[in-house]
Amino acid sequence: MPDEKRKRPFLIGVAGGTASGKSTVCEKIIESVVESHDSSSQGELCQICPISQESFYRCLSEKESVRAKKGQFNFDHPDAFDFTLMENSLLSILSGKETKIPKYDFVHNQRLEGEYLTVPPSDVVIVEGILVFYNASISQLFDLKLFVDTDADTRLSRRVLRDTEERGRDLEHVLHQYTTLVKPAFEEFCLPTKKVADMIIPRGADNTVAIELVSRHIQRQPASISRLDESPSDPGQSQRSSPFNRSRSNSDSIIR
Repeated sequence: MPDEKRKRPFLIGVAGGTASGKSTVCEKIIESVVESHDSSSQGELCQICPISQESFYRCLSEKESVRAKKGQFNFDHPDAFDFTLMENSLLSILSGKETKIPKYDFVHNQRLEGEYLTVPPSDVVIVEGILVFYNASISQLFDLKLFVDTDADTRLSRRVLRDTEERGRDLEHVLHQYTTLVKPAFEEFCLPTKKVADMIIPRGADNTVAIELVSRHIQRQPASISRLDESPSDPGQSQRSSPFNRSRSNSDSIIR
C-alpha cells in the first residue's frame, strides 16, 4: 500500500561565505526549536535534519588532488560541486524518502567509498553551504533562504584555523588559496546569491534575534506542511507561498 502519509519537508537553505558560521547558525536554530518545545511541552517536537553542501563536492582527479594539496584547487568555485547529484538528492528528500548522501574526505579530497550519511524523512531539512543558492534549479526548491553575513576578517581567521587544524593543510597554502581563489570566488559566485535570500543574518550565530525568529517560524511549519499527494507539482510554488517570500527589488530583510 502506498505511503500516503509522507510529508513534504520544509526545506531551508543557509548560504554565506566560507567560515561565515553557517553550520553554527543551523545548530543554534535547532537548539532554539528544541528549547522552545521543552519549555512549552506543547505538541510533538518536529524532526529537523541538517545537511551540508560539502557532501556534494565531486571527486578530484589525480592532478586536481595534487593541486589541492598545494592550495591551488578552488573548492569555492561552482565547478567543484556535483550539482546534479545535489538536486537529485534534494528532490528525493522532498518526496519524503529516506535518502543517502555521500561522505566527503577533505584530507584525500575524495568521497568515502561505501560510506553515506542517511537523511531520514523529516519535518524540516536545513541545507547549508557556500553555493546552495547558486544553481537556479536547486535554489527554487527552498521554502526559506537565509544568508549569513559575516565580515571578511572573521571569515579568514576561522578558515585558517579550520583548514590547518581540522583538514591538515599548510598555513602558507591556506593563505595563498584564500587570497588567490577563495576571496575572488566569494565575490563572483557567493555574494551575488545574497540578493535571493529571504533573510540576511549579520554576525551569524551571535544574532540571537534572527535565530529566534527563524526558530519560531519553523515551529509553525509542521502542521501546515502539505501531504505529498496534496503538494504542488511546481517545486517553486512552495517558495512563492512562503510567508518570508516577497519582492526583493527594493530591499532585503535584514535582522540587525
